[in-house]
Amino acid sequence: MKHQPCQKLLILTLFLVALTVHLSAQSDGSVKLFRVPNNGLQPQAVIDARGTLQLIYFVGEPGGGDLYYVRRDAGKSEFTAPLRINSEPNTAVATGTIRGAHLAIGKNGRIHVAWNGPHKPGHEAAMFYARMNDARTAFEAQRNVMQFSAGLDGGGSVAADKSGNVFVVWHGNGEQTGEEHRRVWVARSMDDGKTFAREVPAWNEATGACGCCGMRAFGDQQGRVHLLYRAARENVNRDMYLLSSDNHGQSFSGTLLDKWKLDVCPMSSATFADGANELLAAWETQGQVYFAALDLKKPQSIFPVPATGIAGKSKHPVIATNARKETMLVWTAGTGWKKGGSLAWQRYDANGKPIDPKSEMSGIPVWSFAAVVTEKDGSFTIIY
Repeated sequence: MKHQPCQKLLILTLFLVALTVHLSAQSDGSVKLFRVPNNGLQPQAVIDARGTLQLIYFVGEPGGGDLYYVRRDAGKSEFTAPLRINSEPNTAVATGTIRGAHLAIGKNGRIHVAWNGPHKPGHEAAMFYARMNDARTAFEAQRNVMQFSAGLDGGGSVAADKSGNVFVVWHGNGEQTGEEHRRVWVARSMDDGKTFAREVPAWNEATGACGCCGMRAFGDQQGRVHLLYRAARENVNRDMYLLSSDNHGQSFSGTLLDKWKLDVCPMSSATFADGANELLAAWETQGQVYFAALDLKKPQSIFPVPATGIAGKSKHPVIATNARKETMLVWTAGTGWKKGGSLAWQRYDANGKPIDPKSEMSGIPVWSFAAVVTEKDGSFTIIY
């Protein structure tokens, strides 16, 4: 037993070495890439105002695994030892790609995470939420914030602001069932995630919601909260909608971004990025991924930019932008049900014109995708 501390130190040292990030950069240094630590899936990443990279990911069996959080401080190449996010083991899901965890940074830099729980015989899936404790040493016990709605299928999301508002969002059924009757629901906390009010519909417009598609919540620098989701009007009009609120989620206005007529669920995802004086969004339509700058005062002036690639093969876009108003668009190519694929990325200028040729490489595991962040020097880091 007297050798146990040394053994523990050796194990910790080996673990930190295993988490050391090996960066492979393009010749101009504009983008760096690294694999998710611990061979994890479904990375979600944010770089905070101090340049710290906050990263969460999934590990385990796709139908019931665990979520982990790590941090890479500014100027460092190693991640901290991982913290498990879910207090109940094996209560996160990777199957389907779009039901995984989302990450938000709120008041005083607190980390907030929301994710879909697994379907179990006789029990509906739960919309789980957990936040980092005050000491920032662990995550508090997970909670199911669904109190009224039912039929959780596609992925939920989370957003937070500097004032202590936290929003967990998902789509599901209320008093009526069926995709055409699904609604986007918002559970709001005004005390930094300590307590949540019962969920309410985000919007009264009867658009439905695509049952097995993901959605995204985002809090911008101006304190507004935005939601992206795919509709299911008449079960075939699977259009992409943007909902925005400038009163801390008390009410939302809606904007149609893109149309897609389809009688099956495409299991798509969408995302946001906060640029210099503008909000960016990215989504999939008809097997192609797009991004656009969102002028909420002039929705008719929103012009989506398509990615370079083969239509029908592109999914799961993520974006980041820097102070030069360059946009890095990252997506998966050839992924599908129980099928991995390739990682693709391209950099665009402020006018939506490609700066570099499209790059692509193999390496996206089954049920996974990529994340992208902007470093303090304006370069981009892709995690896959």
